Amino acid sequence: MATCPPYPTHPSGPAPLGGPPRHSHWWQKRWVRYGALAALLALSGLVILALVRRQTGTEGFLVGLALAVLPVPLLTAAFRWLDRVDPGPWRNMVFAFAWGACAAALIAIVANSFATKWIATATADPAGADTLGATVIAPIVEESAKAAAVLLVFLFRRRDFTGIVDGVVIAGVTATGFAFTENILYLGTAFGADQMTGGRGIASVTAATFFVRVVMSPFAHPLFTVFTGIGFGIAASLSAERHRMRRLLLPPAGLLLAMGMHAFWNSSSTFGEYGFFAVYGAFMLPALGLLTWLVVWTRQRELRTVREELPAYAAAGWLTPAEPFALGSMRARRVAREYAARHLGKPAARTVARYEACATSLAFLRRRGRLGRVGPDFVAREQQLLHEMWRGREVAQPALDHAARMTAPPVRVVAPPWPVYGVYGQSQRYGAPHPQGPGFGPRPQTAGPGSFGHGYPPGGPGAPGRAHPGAQGTGPHGSYGSPGAPTTPYPAYNPYRTQP
Repeated sequence: MATCPPYPTHPSGPAPLGGPPRHSHWWQKRWVRYGALAALLALSGLVILALVRRQTGTEGFLVGLALAVLPVPLLTAAFRWLDRVDPGPWRNMVFAFAWGACAAALIAIVANSFATKWIATATADPAGADTLGATVIAPIVEESAKAAAVLLVFLFRRRDFTGIVDGVVIAGVTATGFAFTENILYLGTAFGADQMTGGRGIASVTAATFFVRVVMSPFAHPLFTVFTGIGFGIAASLSAERHRMRRLLLPPAGLLLAMGMHAFWNSSSTFGEYGFFAVYGAFMLPALGLLTWLVVWTRQRELRTVREELPAYAAAGWLTPAEPFALGSMRARRVAREYAARHLGKPAARTVARYEACATSLAFLRRRGRLGRVGPDFVAREQQLLHEMWRGREVAQPALDHAARMTAPPVRVVAPPWPVYGVYGQSQRYGAPHPQGPGFGPRPQTAGPGSFGHGYPPGGPGAPGRAHPGAQGTGPHGSYGSPGAPTTPYPAYNPYRTQP
């Protein structure tokens, strides 16, 4: 693995990409691939729209759409929160959602209908065909269709797919899009049934369907497909040379687990009157809790990787000493973005966010390099990330240093157990009551956030790298009572402004 230079160089040209450019055919151009993919998804969307509207009717489609969209913002926000440590491009999430809502839903509707009709014709048992289609055919077809999106991102956006969290996010967003379209179909059909039977209010089929699918189990499809994403995520974190067999077996294993969970959930209605609630309480909720713990633990491990790997670049001069701590804390990152936006505007906040993302990718790249899990493009990728960070250092580094001071844990100053003399108001031992009464002796203090144990607020007396006017004394008139000394508080420190 390449090591960092002792001192950072000043790049003046574009970031190195490693090797001369190669001639590409027209079908290999990016705009051609993106255009073909967009056309495929748009065509799938139009077809699925026509199919759902045909089955539910226009009014049922609109009602189903209005109800099915409710859990989508919450689920996408949850997956985006998981991806905040090393956020992937928005286009990956847009593709995943569109694939689930359009392509995967179309594949599932066509394949499930064809398989169910074929089984009913072959066995002359329509009821048995419906049960077999729901418990066996649907899990296989739907999970395979959703897994195709994870596979495409894994193969063609490999740089953005590096671990478990990336697999969870892509799989979860894909399943969210699929559940969105499926809920439109189910809710719209239920509304049509209520129109025919006169069902109204809580006793209606629409209300029952909404409660089961949107209120109780909006996470069902994401929970199943996430196991496929975990299989791909673990495979992405393994070395291609030393773990070739594991990389080949883990994604199918995750897919099989997703199919099994989906089949068990669909078959809960056949377990008796309370079978659904029994499976929901004894199986779905514990699985959701375990999965939530896993992804949160993985997120914290990613932050720990940032704190452990970036000090090497700080020692080489690419980062300031406080940056590894700030970049390894989500709270410090947020403080840095807010600080830059407050002083320089929203473009500066976006620059800080880009700097944070590049630094996180750099930390993950270095960790994979230490573990022998990188390819021959390691050096070019490292230089590219360092180049991007160098371009935004003038905006990002002051903000991150400020965030490190603001979010540093307080350091409690403990009173020494031996006598201390020569302190005003001091009795026989430090902190003992003054003879004149309570409240006169000095007390142990807790240093404020960012003071690094100096006992002063950030930017106050004793803060590193700052000369404080009037620090010669604390008299009522400024410096030992000298006339003309300023008596108003010193203005807030702004690292972006040149100091006189």
